[in-house]
Amino acid sequence: MDFDWTMALGSFLVAIIVGLTGMGGGALMTPMLVTFFGVSPLAAVSSDLVAAAVMKPVGSAVHYRQGTINTRLVGWLCVGSVPAAFSGVLLAKALGDGESVENIISKAMGVALMIAAAGLVLRGYLAHRGRSGTPEDGEQAPEITVRRVPTVLVGLVGGLVVGITSVGSGSLIIVALLALYPALKANQLVGTDLLQAVPLVFAAALGHLLFGDFRMEVTAALLVGSVPGVYLGSKISSRAPSALIRRVLALVLVASALKMFGLGAVPLAWTLVVLAAAAVAVSLYLRGQNARDRDKLPSSAVSPGLSGASGEQSERGPTMAA
Repeated sequence: MDFDWTMALGSFLVAIIVGLTGMGGGALMTPMLVTFFGVSPLAAVSSDLVAAAVMKPVGSAVHYRQGTINTRLVGWLCVGSVPAAFSGVLLAKALGDGESVENIISKAMGVALMIAAAGLVLRGYLAHRGRSGTPEDGEQAPEITVRRVPTVLVGLVGGLVVGITSVGSGSLIIVALLALYPALKANQLVGTDLLQAVPLVFAAALGHLLFGDFRMEVTAALLVGSVPGVYLGSKISSRAPSALIRRVLALVLVASALKMFGLGAVPLAWTLVVLAAAAVAVSLYLRGQNARDRDKLPSSAVSPGLSGASGEQSERGPTMAA
């Protein structure tokens, strides 16, 4: 068995994204195997899912220790996703190669991911302007009321898609969680999604071990890179500011969407570079705009903390001079 170190390096980089954002595993790992390493689609799906069955618990364990997981959400998602994931493998086998079905699912997911990315950008802008109820770092997230039926349906659809294509355990389900539970903090969203993906991916991996095209040499290379990568990404995610995670998540959403539309690797890379540069430019502009707005405020509108500090200085000034 020839070990491919370049495949392991690619897996390491993708796994960092998975640990940081909770998504991108199937949407990035499987296309990487097919595009850059010439692995057949079915073998890529099977080997990726078996590797993910080991990778996902590592990332979710980090978030569990940090307390950034909603276990009730995880439970209701798994009610639908676990049986559906195994059924998806059987459905893919019944449909033959499933290229037409996979193509339709990929395009639909691409649209959903682009909408989700736009929603994240808008939510971040509103939070920046102080008009969003989304909890940020340092704020206590409100108690989430689990909507059982919609949550089980999300798990069912996500599990079915994962069983067929290996895509969706992060990208599709995290989009639905964003819509159903907008009050979740970014790191809670990532942690919850990573943990619910563990039994989901196990069920799909079992199906592919029995009925798919599992290749040990591919899975070994993926595991060598993905286990340390997802651990590193999860450590960063559990401690990183929510605003930073949101920006990275938006970029991963766009990258996954463009990959679903069949965009090549080089155009995809340049598109992401342009988007990242544009995001930095917009962020700098908004910061400058906020600074100008603060300068225009009357002195009475200054925050109590700042005015208190100024008062203390003015009181201390004469004392020191005396």
